[in-house]
Amino acid sequence: MNSSMRTPPASRWGRGLGPLARFAGAANRWLYGLPPGRWQGRRLARGLELSQVEIALERGHAALDGLRIAFVSDVHSGTFMDTSDIDRLFERIAALEPHLVCLGGDLVNALPEEMLAFREPLRRLAPPLGIWAVPGNHEYVVERDLKTFHDVLSEAGVGVLLNEGRRIVVGAGSFWLAGVDDHSLGRPDLPLALHGAYPHEPVLLLSHHPDLFHESSSAGVDLTLSGHTHGGQIVLGGRTPLRHTRLGFWRGHFRRGAAQLYVSRGVGVTILPLRVGARAEVPILTLRVCP
Repeated sequence: MNSSMRTPPASRWGRGLGPLARFAGAANRWLYGLPPGRWQGRRLARGLELSQVEIALERGHAALDGLRIAFVSDVHSGTFMDTSDIDRLFERIAALEPHLVCLGGDLVNALPEEMLAFREPLRRLAPPLGIWAVPGNHEYVVERDLKTFHDVLSEAGVGVLLNEGRRIVVGAGSFWLAGVDDHSLGRPDLPLALHGAYPHEPVLLLSHHPDLFHESSSAGVDLTLSGHTHGGQIVLGGRTPLRHTRLGFWRGHFRRGAAQLYVSRGVGVTILPLRVGARAEVPILTLRVCP
């Protein structure tokens, strides 16, 4: 087995986050069972935006023009988000008929069994180009070997891209869909994920942490999709107490030459069940191929 694919050692930060996530998760689950908690859960759900984003690629076959991708990240199941909430979310996404659905990590918050909340809702999604996923840091916090993450997704027919890629064929065109391990607690191997891509086809990369764009932007990746930051989650006066990116990739669209990054604000919350100045988001990205 490649060294990048072995269960990574828990970092000091990861060991510290585990007890905090479990404590906050237990408190939020208790609160969610009370009327004020249910009201706050509905408020968070109403604030979620299915944002429409156009991405103009500088290369690619004309067959890729108009391709729609739903990018779902940072659900944090178990924290003001249960099976019924996820089911309603996936019903909204399915109604938009995306060609491809990508899961960007942090599907869970504090416990491995929070992945079970995805079993039934995933049945709502049947995009013609499949559902693909990468892990985030919370997947590693709750279960170092990612067993439940892999089991639930495999059962639903979701492909997990752990430092690997797949060629997605669209009519007479194609693109390389790659995914890397988590930048914080995993062992990301970008060259391995890109191995097999044709020189002429665009590359779409799933990376939970947006700071990997520092590498992917100079490695021939056309579009990187990331989450992790929650868009700051609590933003006051343009500032946030969170420190989820060292390079300033908080949310939205970034460019470096021909390389692009889109950072989703994510679906859920963690620690505090609040969003201020950072609405929840599932971006629906439409690819445009420049002539």
